[in-house]
Amino acid sequence: MAVNIEYRGEIAVVTLDNPPVNALSRAVRQALFDATEALDADPSVKAVVLACAGRTFIAGADVGEFEKPPEPPHLPDLVERIERAEKPWIAAIHGSALGGGFEVALGCRFRVAVPSANIGLPEVRLGIVPGAGGTVRLPRLAGVEMAVDMVTTGKPLVAPEAAATGVIDALIEDDLVAGAVAFARQVLGRPLPNRLRDRAISAPSDTFWDAAAKAVAARARGEEAPPRALACLRRAAEQDFDAAIAFERETFLALRGSAQAAALRHVFFAERAATRPPELAGTVPVSIRSAAVIGGGTMGVGIAAALRDANLPVTLVERDAAALGRGVSRVRGIFDSAVKRGRIAADVAAERMAGVTATTDYAGLADVDLVIEAVFEDLEVKRDVFQRLAAVCRYDAVLATNTSYLDPETIAEGIGGPERFLGLHFFSPAHVMKLLEIVPAKATAPEVLATGFALARMLGKIPVRAGTCDGFIGNRMLKVTRAQAERLLLSGATPAAVDAAMRGFGLPMGPFEAQDLGGLDIAALQRQTARTRGETPFAPIADRLCAQERFGQKSGGGWYDYAPGDRTPRPSDTVSAIIAEAAEGYPRREWDEASIVSMIVWPMVNEGARILEDKTALRASDVDLVKIHGYGFPRWRGGPMHYAEAHGLDRVIGALDAVSSDGLADPACEFLLCAAARGGFSACIR
Repeated sequence: MAVNIEYRGEIAVVTLDNPPVNALSRAVRQALFDATEALDADPSVKAVVLACAGRTFIAGADVGEFEKPPEPPHLPDLVERIERAEKPWIAAIHGSALGGGFEVALGCRFRVAVPSANIGLPEVRLGIVPGAGGTVRLPRLAGVEMAVDMVTTGKPLVAPEAAATGVIDALIEDDLVAGAVAFARQVLGRPLPNRLRDRAISAPSDTFWDAAAKAVAARARGEEAPPRALACLRRAAEQDFDAAIAFERETFLALRGSAQAAALRHVFFAERAATRPPELAGTVPVSIRSAAVIGGGTMGVGIAAALRDANLPVTLVERDAAALGRGVSRVRGIFDSAVKRGRIAADVAAERMAGVTATTDYAGLADVDLVIEAVFEDLEVKRDVFQRLAAVCRYDAVLATNTSYLDPETIAEGIGGPERFLGLHFFSPAHVMKLLEIVPAKATAPEVLATGFALARMLGKIPVRAGTCDGFIGNRMLKVTRAQAERLLLSGATPAAVDAAMRGFGLPMGPFEAQDLGGLDIAALQRQTARTRGETPFAPIADRLCAQERFGQKSGGGWYDYAPGDRTPRPSDTVSAIIAEAAEGYPRREWDEASIVSMIVWPMVNEGARILEDKTALRASDVDLVKIHGYGFPRWRGGPMHYAEAHGLDRVIGALDAVSSDGLADPACEFLLCAAARGGFSACIR
């Protein structure tokens, strides 16, 4: 039974039990509505405690109903019924009260919580706004400023923060339900506060709304929901309750069917599925209780910090004492920076550093469960590391390489126990970036592959299985992006125009700005390696820039010029001259923002289709997750493959035909043609 009622004297305890997260399905909404009616009619009941069984309070709407029309009783009606109840309701919160779950709690007269609970209205992250009064009741409870911050960002509050601002009325340290019942008896002995619908809102300063609008627009970068949520909050502050509720509901229903909401739902479901891929169902991962990282450079220390954030003891290994000292200092710097930014307390940083053991002796790794190699991207250096690891580590220890481009098969060649080896491609900075490409070798055991996904869950990362190829999924597509960006320059565009168009599309920075930030020398080294394999990478302009030692911000000039101590990109006469020289013989075109985006995104999709065709990726959604979490593709567009399907694959093919005829892109591949004919990428995956 979804809802159970028990009586503790004059206090009724309503317990919702709808595993796994007590989502607000239609059946749950009906049961809660019926319970409200029944308890109002019971003269023995003086107050009601709303609690939830399992690991959480109501964590939100039922995701299974996302794609369906709303069915009665609608959530706004349920929240209003609880709010109008003759007996005061007390929400007893543990776990998460998010979205509709928090809106139900706002309908209650009081809210109590355990200290570990969190509350929030994350709807903007799904391309919608709260639809059951969240934007109208929250500012009446917490004030306009806090409501704007919570609703337009979607960020949750932990219970102690919420209690400090009055959103939570009391923290319950021990038994939550018993504490909530005791709280109910206390409040019955004094005058009850007004229902939230009957409370006034304190007007913010005259300049508040304009400043908030600018801040939200800058943060949203093209997302529709955050500014629409702000409009709902402003309506709540300036109009009566019923008018504001009607405006919120109208906005919610309009956004619910939008392209952005569909894209964000696609990403939501893809992320939920990512950590437990169906091909590994029933496979038990290796237990990971300790880890080691080989290499104390930028990537190695980021991985070490991520492992410590997950509370795993870490051994950091470097080649000599000096390098080891620098590595330890870098790890400490990561945690010190987190303290300065208020992300963690100083004692937490000290505890994390205390869990780092530093050594130059591989013998200290004899009993670790997982070793991640993160040394320089040189095949022989990496092979030497794994030969040494194979000699000292337990036979069942998982051995992983963090290579970005090199073939894991070649790295692991000849090591004992190849079934325990796999690639774990972290993205820099590894303690921040959420993507983890997991690359099994041919001999990798299923339980070792499953361990990679289990590790991602421990680290809070989004894992994607990638097949072995140059660049795996993400960097393979990045090469196409960079090649297309150069073709744009060869045919009449400028670096500034290309970067501006891609920022307008929703990326945090354009391709040339990104190369200048990361360094052009890194890609140049990869192209040199590719040429030794007999390949012919396309980078006619980038190669000329590197020949003049224009490596980006680090050298004072790359695709742009930079003044000393200033990271502002400035158009470069030197680069313009290099482009003009390289562009001789290329057809010239006029490029507007839309055609620039098309010139980059659709070839990227074409490469994604090839990646699916050769099974480097198993699902189109995996390609989307890689591009979103590793390369800044706008989440609200759903990733390149979803975006292409929503746009229409026939139209994508037509756009590719239009530029491929001039040699500015490859024509559509067979897999893309198949997907267009069959109605989507999934129809062509075998």
